[in-house]
Amino acid sequence: MSLEDKLSKIKYEPDIESHLRPDQKKCLDCKRKICTYVCPANVYEWIEEEKKLLVKFENCLECGACRIACEKKCLEWEYPKGTKGVTFKNG
Repeated sequence: MSLEDKLSKIKYEPDIESHLRPDQKKCLDCKRKICTYVCPANVYEWIEEEKKLLVKFENCLECGACRIACEKKCLEWEYPKGTKGVTFKNG
């Protein structure tokens, strides 16, 4: 099953504003761009030509792996507001 198929099984309502805000200047100093590897939903993509971190916040599973793993603390991370984001259910 592809990542897209798995993500389609999760109910979420994305906000129109991102709850993930990278500090692009700090990201330039990161050699490994670890958030692009640890995120299970592939939210982060480094665009080498633009020297910019692309954030697809709509796919975020709110696990927090990116903010823990970021060696330079480049990410300002918070939960989405109100009823936005992932809805987790038991069973």
